[in-house]
Amino acid sequence: MEYSDDPVPAATVVIAREAGPLESGEQQIEVLLLRRNSKLVFHGGHWVFPGGRIDESDFVDDERLEYPAALRAAVRETREEAGIELLPEQLIHTAHWTTPPNPPRRFSTWFFLCPLYEAMQAVTEVCVDNDEILDFRWLTPDQALAEARAEKIVLPRPTQTTLRDMQGFQRLEDLVAAVTTGNIRVFPEDSEHYRPEEMGYC
Repeated sequence: MEYSDDPVPAATVVIAREAGPLESGEQQIEVLLLRRNSKLVFHGGHWVFPGGRIDESDFVDDERLEYPAALRAAVRETREEAGIELLPEQLIHTAHWTTPPNPPRRFSTWFFLCPLYEAMQAVTEVCVDNDEILDFRWLTPDQALAEARAEKIVLPRPTQTTLRDMQGFQRLEDLVAAVTTGNIRVFPEDSEHYRPEEMGYC
C-alpha cells in the first residue's frame, strides 16, 4: 500500500443545541453525530460530526487560502451529509487536527462549532444522504462517550476529544464563550499544516 506524507485538507462541524432539562432538572447540550456507511474505507461505520475533504471548488481565488475554503467546505458537507443549511458566519473555529504520518489516508482538518440556537432548531431538520451517511443521533457528550466505552458506537479520537472538551457545559452561551477565548486545540501542537494567519482574510 502506498502511503502519503501530504495530508488532505478537510473541515468538520460540531453542531450543538440545548436539550430539554433532564430528570435532574439540569440543562444539557446535545451534538449531532452521523453514522458513516460501513463500506467506506475511512472511518467506515464510525459516528462522526458532519464534514469531509476540502474540494477544489471550495477555493475561490488564486491565493489558495485554506481557512476560507474550509469554511465553505464545512457548509457544503453539512448540507450534503445532513441536509442542514449553515452560513459561514455561524461557524466558530475551535480546533485543528492533523493525522499522524503512516496511515494510508491523512487529513488536515479544521474543526468548527455551530451553536444551534432555539430559533434555528425550529427550522432545522436532519436528512442524511443514505449513501455516505446512513443514520444520525442527537446525543449529549456524556451519552456519546458512555456508548463508546460500552462499545455500542465507535468514535474517532478527535471526536472523542471534542466531546470530552464539551462535558460540563449546560448552555450554549457558556460553551461559545469558552471556545472564543482563543484556546484553539491543535494536534500536534507544532503542526506545520495549521495556518491560523489565514483567518484574518475572511
